[in-house]
Amino acid sequence: APDPMEPENVGRAIAELDPGYVVITSVDRDDLSDGGAAHYAECVREIHERAPRTIVETLTPDYTGGSLAILLDGAPEVLAHNVEVVPRLQRKIRDPRCSFERSLETLSGAKAYSDAVVTKSSLMLGFGEDHHEVIEAMTRLRDAGCDLLTLGQYLRPTKKHAPVREYVTPERFEEYRASAEELGFLHVNAGPLVRSSYRAGELFAERFIR
Repeated sequence: APDPMEPENVGRAIAELDPGYVVITSVDRDDLSDGGAAHYAECVREIHERAPRTIVETLTPDYTGGSLAILLDGAPEVLAHNVEVVPRLQRKIRDPRCSFERSLETLSGAKAYSDAVVTKSSLMLGFGEDHHEVIEAMTRLRDAGCDLLTLGQYLRPTKKHAPVREYVTPERFEEYRASAEELGFLHVNAGPLVRSSYRAGELFAERFIR
């Protein structure tokens, strides 16, 4: 069972550190009826209560429906969920229970439930995807209401993982960044070393606060 003291302990830790921005994530809890959303939301509430100046980004499982609503009732400022790879590669790279469509449902569902929440996603490149597949993926993300996007180079963590098919050049990343901004994303970070939570606070602050 989830530790009942974890939300309070997370809130206390963030209050002590006093960051301007924090990203919190969770493991999948498919054994729980709500996927752990209520526990997750309580962590967000405790952070807001104890560290009111801290902006909270939640990097979530593919919650939909009631579980998504439960988390959003905790009022995270940013709801992040990563599609990871282009649609064609979903079955090869992600858990077979995941899909590009379900991930889009999470992102669009968040925007439908809350006008206040900012949504974010991420794509890894270098699996052998084509240019048009990247543009299609970004277009579908934007059509789902995704506000912020990161694009980074896939690096093989172990020999048991999928091989790197291509090292995407910085120039190509810049082209994708420009294309994404033309599609209407509010802010885009793209580059070989960019990751899902790369400079997350700065990305948010640059667009919405400064």
